[in-house]
Amino acid sequence: MSEPKSKASTPELPKLDVLYEDNHLIAVNKPAGILVQGDDTKDESLFDIIRQWIKIKYQKPGNVYLGIVHRLDRPASGVVVFAKTSKGASRLSEQFRKHTPEKIYKCIVHNTPKNNSGKLINYLQPLSGKKNIMQISRNNIGKKSILNYKTIKHNKKYSELEVTLDTGRKHQIRLQLSNINCPILGDLKYGSKEKVANGKALCLHASKLTIIHPTKKNTLKITAPTPKHWTKI
Repeated sequence: MSEPKSKASTPELPKLDVLYEDNHLIAVNKPAGILVQGDDTKDESLFDIIRQWIKIKYQKPGNVYLGIVHRLDRPASGVVVFAKTSKGASRLSEQFRKHTPEKIYKCIVHNTPKNNSGKLINYLQPLSGKKNIMQISRNNIGKKSILNYKTIKHNKKYSELEVTLDTGRKHQIRLQLSNINCPILGDLKYGSKEKVANGKALCLHASKLTIIHPTKKNTLKITAPTPKHWTKI
């Protein structure tokens, strides 16, 4: 008498901190050190992890559609939104192109800003001969970059700031804060002398993102808790 065939075990879901999900989009809390999208390093990206998570959770055959509508620096953490449909991708991408989403970041920086709050306006451009490094233009050439900050708390060495962006430029927060002698803790590229999480993380966190839902048209406010390794203040 033959033994009954055993059913194939369901693959384990990848670890993922899902903040919001529906038919058109998914928002997750990205850990520091993970790429949003794959690059030449061939390291596993958040994009790969989410596609696998959707495929396993909903037992989807074939390829899973997932649209990238914005990005977050690899060593930063926090809210990242992906589209699950082409309609969602198109409408969300349009919002980010027009800079209509409200982005709020928290960060720990060295020193304390001269003013408790303020607006920083600079022009950013790539640093010649240096891959993936930006610089502030001294003659207003480049992309205009605007952010607003306020000091939440501080001690003798560090400050925690809340930052809102009027523009979304590459390395904008990192470079503009470094320019006022307040580099982000862990940001060896722009002035910090201290490593965080073995050099894989910055104390820069996308804490809140407000968007318009691509189909329902209601306002979505998505928040992500501050990382546990923030222990300096």
